[in-house]
Amino acid sequence: MYQTDPPLSPKETLPTMYDLPSEDPEEPGLPDQFHILQPQLLTDTFCPPNHTWEEIFTGTDINLYYDVRHTSWYKRPDWFAVLGVPYLYENRDLRLSYVVWQEGVNPYIVVELLSPGTEKEDLGQTLRDVQKPPAKWEVYEKILRVPYYAIFDRYEAKFRMFELKGVGYQEVELVDDRFWISELELGLGVWIGNFKGVEMPWLRWYDYNNKWILTSLEKERENVELERQKAELERRKAESERRKAESERQKTERLIAQLRSLGIEPDIE
Repeated sequence: MYQTDPPLSPKETLPTMYDLPSEDPEEPGLPDQFHILQPQLLTDTFCPPNHTWEEIFTGTDINLYYDVRHTSWYKRPDWFAVLGVPYLYENRDLRLSYVVWQEGVNPYIVVELLSPGTEKEDLGQTLRDVQKPPAKWEVYEKILRVPYYAIFDRYEAKFRMFELKGVGYQEVELVDDRFWISELELGLGVWIGNFKGVEMPWLRWYDYNNKWILTSLEKERENVELERQKAELERRKAESERRKAESERQKTERLIAQLRSLGIEPDIE
């Protein structure tokens, strides 16, 4: 291909998500039920107050293409979030994958859910075969420079957070299994509760008041409860007014009876 002057950008010359495969049937490690439910909870409670939903993309187990020199290389994070990109690809289509050189923005945070088959790679404990693509840790830390990398082990309910400082990740100290990200105005922590009918520890986002952000279903239930309480208050108010009116009526009738007993006919209009 002939080079132009000025040179074309990678977005104009390299493959798009329509050109690259979005899945590999031969790839091991198909997601189990937890790997489906946990990302749903993360997405449903990821509501940074300084961003609208139209400028946020969250990906779950989709191909993340990251290297302009090796356009077929990808990783499949269990969950990741990108800020400052359209919710839809080019504001018009659901994403088949996330192609960094087309989007122009790297993920802001990646969450990996530990499983026996991927634990060493997730924790950066594998040696790279120079003939193969780099492991997840190296991609997130060295190539994409993802600011925050979270790891959650549901078997031990263990949450670890790594922050990109200088050339690499440094593990941060958690307080009560929580970590506040000031740039997001959100925190990520371990919540023990019932999600989709399953009671167990989950990773979940919380707000500046240290309160867990509600899911869509919880918001709906809360609204229903608020409407019920409002209706109950209205009913009680109406009942109070009815009783007050009845009391006034009885008071008037007693007064009329007293006047008549004194031979006075009250002037009742």
